Amino acid sequence: MHKILVVDDEMDFEVLIRQKFRKQIRDNDYEFLFAENGNVALERLQENSDVDIILTDINMPEMDGLTLLTELNQHYPLVKTIIVSAYGDMENIRIAMNRGAFDFITKPINFQDLTITIQKTLDHVEHVKETLVAIKENNILKMYVDESVLNFMGSRDYENSYMDNEIIQGTVIFIDICCFTKISENQNADVVVKMVNTYFDVMVKEIIAQKGTIDKFIGDAVMAVFKGDFHLDRAVEAALAVRTSLKKLVSIEGFPEFTPNVSIGINSGEMISGNIGSETLKRLDFTVLGDTVNVAARIQEAAEENQILICEHCFQKIKQAFKCEKIGDIRLKNKAMPIALFEVIE
Repeated sequence: MHKILVVDDEMDFEVLIRQKFRKQIRDNDYEFLFAENGNVALERLQENSDVDIILTDINMPEMDGLTLLTELNQHYPLVKTIIVSAYGDMENIRIAMNRGAFDFITKPINFQDLTITIQKTLDHVEHVKETLVAIKENNILKMYVDESVLNFMGSRDYENSYMDNEIIQGTVIFIDICCFTKISENQNADVVVKMVNTYFDVMVKEIIAQKGTIDKFIGDAVMAVFKGDFHLDRAVEAALAVRTSLKKLVSIEGFPEFTPNVSIGINSGEMISGNIGSETLKRLDFTVLGDTVNVAARIQEAAEENQILICEHCFQKIKQAFKCEKIGDIRLKNKAMPIALFEVIE
């Protein structure tokens, strides 16, 4: 049902509206409210926030229609107004339009024309509402979707290419909050969520500072991807910064005593980038995958508290810029041969 406010000081006009639109009223398509001047109209709007459109005369006592338009434009900009007046000279029409009127109909009224105009205005109102909902949904979407996904959606014919993928060179980093599972077993859920979100926020800031993107949050761990020039160097810089920032994090009021140490695994190389998921369900995850990613996850599992581990080929690329120490050959899960791991010190 669409709610329409009619503002006119002639009582006969109310009777006429009820007669001419009796079918729409009976079918619950339209609900009409009435006011005898602009002041009463503003009172009606305060009582009825769901008014869609206003039909208003110009010449009325206390507050005329043109003054009402000014008030509506300031306080109710989404409500669309149709002027229905015998004062249909060009000056009044221009003043009304300049003050925000959506349309102008002259008296005596052609009710067929009025019906069409009302419907046209209501269609516009629905379009505006849909647009506002879309904007709200888009803002919410941005909270859940990484910027790289939005860029992917805007860079091509997304509807026809959302299952496409590409091979890229990049660096993957896994960061896990050590011993957090034990905390979560003994604390209320809301405390656990607040704690992990606080720690995640520290991590994310450092990752973004190095132009990395958050691929996903996995329980109490973060997966991030670095692409472009010096992607491995920037990933290592981010890992060092995350470790330092979390060490500086003081005890937070309302949280149990807990030192948020992290274990970090980094690997660099070729990987597949694209949407992974169900085409039928239309549930997708824009991510990277491949052996490079799997090895990065296994390296993180091998890391101890406050360790940042990399494999030998990564070490060879960054050894001039970062201080690293070999910790030995480690057999990683699902890997036939052990691989040499190095700890990034500084």
